Amino acid sequence: MAESRLIHDRYRLVEVIGRGGMGEVWGAVDESLGRRVAVKCLKPVGSQHQSSSFAPVLRERFRREARVAAALQHRGVTVVHDFGEYEGVLYLVMELLDGHNLSQLLTANEQRPLPVDEVVDIAEQVADALAYTHERGIVHRDLKPANIMRLTDGAVKICDFGIARLGEDIGFSSRLTGTGIAMGTPHYMSPEQISGGRVDHRSDLYSLGCVLYEIATGFPPFDHDDAWAVLVGHRDTEPRPLRAHRPDIPDHFQRIVLELLAKAPDGRPTDAKDLRWRIAREGRTRPLPPPALPRETRLPPWTRGMTTGHKALGTALRTVLPDHTEGLTGEWTTSVEPAVPFGGAPPAPGPPAERPTPSPELLAVLTGRHNGGLSLGRLGRWEEAGEVHRAVAAEREHALGPDHPDTLASRYEIGFTLSRTGRVEDALREFGRVADGRERALGADHPETLAARQETAFVLGRLGRHFEAHDVYAAVLTARERTMGADHPDTLRCRHNLAFNLSRLGRLEDSFRMVRDVAVARTRVLGADHPDTLVTQYEVAYALGRLGRWAEALTTYRDVAAARARALGADHPDTLAARYEVGISLGRLGRGEEALALYRSLVADRTRAQGPHDPETLRARHGLGVNLGRLARWEEALAEAREVSALRGRVLGASHPDTLVSRREVAVGLGWLGRWADALTIYGQVAEARERVLGPDHPDALASRNDEAHCLEQLGRHAEAVDLYRRVAARRERRAPQG
Repeated sequence: MAESRLIHDRYRLVEVIGRGGMGEVWGAVDESLGRRVAVKCLKPVGSQHQSSSFAPVLRERFRREARVAAALQHRGVTVVHDFGEYEGVLYLVMELLDGHNLSQLLTANEQRPLPVDEVVDIAEQVADALAYTHERGIVHRDLKPANIMRLTDGAVKICDFGIARLGEDIGFSSRLTGTGIAMGTPHYMSPEQISGGRVDHRSDLYSLGCVLYEIATGFPPFDHDDAWAVLVGHRDTEPRPLRAHRPDIPDHFQRIVLELLAKAPDGRPTDAKDLRWRIAREGRTRPLPPPALPRETRLPPWTRGMTTGHKALGTALRTVLPDHTEGLTGEWTTSVEPAVPFGGAPPAPGPPAERPTPSPELLAVLTGRHNGGLSLGRLGRWEEAGEVHRAVAAEREHALGPDHPDTLASRYEIGFTLSRTGRVEDALREFGRVADGRERALGADHPETLAARQETAFVLGRLGRHFEAHDVYAAVLTARERTMGADHPDTLRCRHNLAFNLSRLGRLEDSFRMVRDVAVARTRVLGADHPDTLVTQYEVAYALGRLGRWAEALTTYRDVAAARARALGADHPDTLAARYEVGISLGRLGRGEEALALYRSLVADRTRAQGPHDPETLRARHGLGVNLGRLARWEEALAEAREVSALRGRVLGASHPDTLVSRREVAVGLGWLGRWADALTIYGQVAEARERVLGPDHPDALASRNDEAHCLEQLGRHAEAVDLYRRVAARRERRAPQG
């Protein structure tokens, strides 16, 4: 491969930029898109593995792991663009990162520890990336300083997801000692890896603890020349407190790292999301100064000192331009529309004016500010993130043009922040603009164009415009199948979304068939316990329920709940959501006692994991009350409904749909206890609230008026009941489609 220097007439290898146990990494040029990339060439399979059965298994495993890595889309994970095999060598094409890994930083610092603020920031960013991957059932297994990159703009990325396991299978990232112990990177291996026990996401947390210990103190927790002594240390010896090496380390950060290094997985933090939250809450060594600049400058610590706005044009900056901006002239920077004077007519047509080539300093600063906006989004600060992206988009458009990929990347993030802050109509317009721009610049079938089109369809669905969403999803799916293949993770995600949308259109049989096929494909490509596979299986169960096939739905929901408990943990929100649906299915099948027992257990677990007032805890309590009613335990059901209704009113608001559902359940209990006058009052209140919030012709509002009419009938007020039934029927007839 090295001699030809060109892979598949597309990737031109330029220079070796790294070598390791798994092969070589080349700096290369993607000649199709004109961008710099990194190409990791895995070592050719040795003769000892060239059996007729091993080579095909290896290649299939590589493709599966590479697809998983390529499906990861997070700012803290290295992007995998492409993968394949060329002249017998397996290769991956990845983004080319501008920065140094943590091992290189320590070496450059003569093994002295990094500044505490920097250690904390790295910890928070790595925890955020691990939270994302662990939620998708992906464990790294080989987290170490050499696999964590600190970019020049301060961002942190984890490398080699999904590839560590492949290396273990091939035999060149691990070897066996005489005692049969797998030797990966012993300074960062968890005790369960050493002993050959079950490895889950908590093994990555242990390895992260080892990394943080080293960059904070300058030494790994067990620093011996002999590999066996290192392994014994991990297994049997408590690490020295960090402050024994470095007294200025804060107590709370030392406590977090030592918890990560607990010998038993149960002694470590529950998950990376909880860890990131704790670091963000406790791990700051000092509060940031109060903002004296506009909100867009309130960025993470690594962005301090960045120039904002037109100050970026100054010459005092010494920022190195990222590799991907080399040669940024030509079609992106050659023309600019002439300005129109205020109140005047546009000038006569003429040759386009030259757009001045933007300075490298400006482009680098805009890249840093863009990444700062992404970090704000990771922290859930969507309003501030939106302001940053709007400012960067305006400057990128001025400097590079409206259809430059960087400008469109900023506009895409604007759409995402608008969607997250409830401005769905605005998000729809923004995604449409991005999709049109990417189509002009990159082509209709480019993955980034299709990603913007798919977001457009998703937002249309949120707006209830399911017919339009269907057309967009169908077009994107056709393009993805043609350009990526039917089994590509992005293609399967689009098919899943299309199936979901079909169910919202009432095409239940079509939805069921499609989502069942997607579940089979995701099982084959990603594995049966992959989170994306389980999301689709969950949708299969939902479709079965909508079709009235509750026994099958129950079995499927139970399978999903069990698999999520194995992959994500028993208290993960997705696991608990599947258990809730098991309860719904049991109730629909008339198995009230089982449903009641499940809901009692679920309420206890939700309360422990999320708190007694969390909306999902209250949802579980609502299900408990409904099943008490199904068992004719109406006094208990009424008490539960009243308490849940009051709590939902305080937490969600008096007119929230969930609050109104609980209010209706109060009226149901009163009716069954013969207190029809009290029930009538509450049914009327619910009907008025639904008409005010949803409109008088909404199905839920009409159902409430029917409840009210039934109550009037029970009270002997037959004429009023008949009149109300007639009015409801007339409204429903008006709503019915014509023809």
